Amino acid sequence: MHFAIRFLTEYRYESSVTDNLNALRVKPATTATQRVDDFGVRVEPQARLHQHLDYYGTQVIEFGIAKPHDHLSIDVRARVATSAPPRPPEGSWTAAEGAAYRGRAVEFLLPYEGEPDDLRVDELVGLVRADTPLGTLERVVQVIPDRFEYRAGVTYVGSKVEDLLDAGAGVCQDFAHLALVLLRRNGIAARYVSGYLFAPPEGREDADSAEVETHAWLEALVPPGGDGGEPLWVGIDPTNRCLAGERYVKIGHGRHYSDVPPVKGVYRGGATAELEASVRMTRTDTAPRAAPAA
Repeated sequence: MHFAIRFLTEYRYESSVTDNLNALRVKPATTATQRVDDFGVRVEPQARLHQHLDYYGTQVIEFGIAKPHDHLSIDVRARVATSAPPRPPEGSWTAAEGAAYRGRAVEFLLPYEGEPDDLRVDELVGLVRADTPLGTLERVVQVIPDRFEYRAGVTYVGSKVEDLLDAGAGVCQDFAHLALVLLRRNGIAARYVSGYLFAPPEGREDADSAEVETHAWLEALVPPGGDGGEPLWVGIDPTNRCLAGERYVKIGHGRHYSDVPPVKGVYRGGATAELEASVRMTRTDTAPRAAPAA
C-alpha cells in the first residue's frame, strides 16, 4: 500500500514563551516491509532542525526556538509504501528459552520500572499462555479487548497498567502496555510501537482518505520453527484483535511509550498552551481495501 501522511501539531500559548526545545519522533521507519519515499518537516517559527538516531534506532528531530513567540506549528509530511509481513513462525517454548533467542531479545524481555505487582495481572498471564509463543500472541489480542473496553477519556498519556485495571477501560496505549507485561512475563520479548493505522470510519471502508490518530501497538519476538532460521519480530494490535499488516505505518519502537513519544518539549514561561493535532492518511494507490475496526 502507498500512503501520503500529514501530521499537523499546533500549540497556541496564552502569552509569549521563549527557549522552546522539542524532540520529534515522527519520521516513518524504514523496515523490511516499509519504505519511506519522501519526508519533510516545517516548523513555524522557523528553526534549524538537528537529526540523530536514538538508542532504539528511531529518527529523532530536535529544534529550539529562543526568541519570544505565542504559537508553534509542526507540519510533518511523508509518503510511505508498505507491504504485508511474512507469516509468523510456529516456534516452540524450548526455542524461546535458548541462548540464540535471548541474545536477540535483550532488554525487551526485562520488566520495566513501575511494572505492576498485581494478582489481576498474574491471572491474565496464565490466561493468555498457549501451547506455543505464537499461540500466546493470538490469545493476547483477544483476551485484552474481551476484558477491557476501548474508551477515551478514562486514562491519560502518563497512565500506568494499574489505571487500566482499575478503570476497566482505556485506549490503545494502555492495551499495548498491558500486552507488553503479559508477553514478557511469559518469556516472550516484546516492544512498544508508535505509528499510524489507516482505519476509515465505520461504513466508509472503501474511503481513500481518513482522519486518524497516532496509534500504539507492539512487536513480539517469535522464535523460529523447527526448520531453523532467525527469530522474527511480529506486530500485534490488541486494540483491533489482529496481527499488524500493511495498513500500519511504523514510526519507531522502545520498551514503552516514554521511549517513542511523537512530540516532547519544554519551554520557558508561565503561559499555558492549547494543543490541536491532526493526522490525515491518504491512499495513493488503487489496491482493494478492507479496514479493521477503529
